[in-house]
Amino acid sequence: MAAEKIFLVGMMGSGKSYWTKKIAKWIKSAGYDLDHLIEMNEEKTISEIFAEDGEEQFRKMEAKILRWFKEKKKYVLATGGGTPCFQDNMAWMKKEGIVIWLDESVEVIVKRLIDEKAHRPLIANLNEEELTKFIQGKLIERHSFYSQANYRLSSDQITDTKLKQLISQHE
Repeated sequence: MAAEKIFLVGMMGSGKSYWTKKIAKWIKSAGYDLDHLIEMNEEKTISEIFAEDGEEQFRKMEAKILRWFKEKKKYVLATGGGTPCFQDNMAWMKKEGIVIWLDESVEVIVKRLIDEKAHRPLIANLNEEELTKFIQGKLIERHSFYSQANYRLSSDQITDTKLKQLISQHE
């Protein structure tokens, strides 16, 4: 299994988009953000899709666009926080490439998300305490999916060195 197809999973705010850009440079490939691709394809924001079409419809769009990557040869993809939990997406990603769970701490996630809540439909109206409880609850809910990833990196392991080391094992 070569590290030619890399999927980053984890909670919103765990750094998936940030690390996708860095890893793409390291392996000289394209880096994609699944939510961004959905927005481009639908010509709506994620918030608008949730509000107008509902989460179920969003999850169908997400799975469809995820599977476009079957034809691509080499890439890094930042998935949405819920992507692995629906439509058998985790099994599909594992079959296609390697899946890395960025398991960032709740405290760090809350700190990162507090200023960008407006862009995230699931947390837009939560205060810091509610956001903390929401993130804790989602982590519990999604743990069985995230834990199926090929690799799990906790807060102190999410570094350039560790990610490069992990990816080089698959070259």
